[in-house]
Amino acid sequence: MEAHNTRRWYVVQTYAGYENRVKTNLEQRIATMGMENSIFTVLIPIEERVFVKDGKSRKVARKLYPSYVLVEMFLDEQSWYVVRHTPGVAGFVGAGSYPLPLSEKEVREIMLRIGKDQAKPKVEINLKLGDTVKVKSGPFEGQVGPVVDIVPEKGKVKLTVSVFGRETPVETDYFLLEKI
Repeated sequence: MEAHNTRRWYVVQTYAGYENRVKTNLEQRIATMGMENSIFTVLIPIEERVFVKDGKSRKVARKLYPSYVLVEMFLDEQSWYVVRHTPGVAGFVGAGSYPLPLSEKEVREIMLRIGKDQAKPKVEINLKLGDTVKVKSGPFEGQVGPVVDIVPEKGKVKLTVSVFGRETPVETDYFLLEKI
């Protein structure tokens, strides 16, 4: 295995449910074996979602890739050995026993998904276009209409309601709606 002088992200497979344990074990091994200059970051990709049910919202964090951990490191014999022989690690993802790094594009997409580039979690909205909903509170309370647009990043839903006998588009928070 030849040494690489560039920091790259590698995917490490863990035993099922061992992601947090592997992260903790690997971080301890990095510190005790003095590998801070070769192994930089151990990351469990987690995506936060907001679920709204019965008017109550709750945050849920879920692993994007169960049984996998991402490790940013210089790949050489010693760093490979430290990661590979960490308790709970099944191996690197790659061709045979040779680890393949993630591309810059893959890393960017993962970081975007886990919110390293955005602060707000996505709102999980279990409505679809055309669903009929009723507004539970606010200025349009009691109004009923079809869903015409869903904006999960903002937790908003657009629907059309009848105002003075005319169909009017209205945007409201998801948790103020009730599916009929």
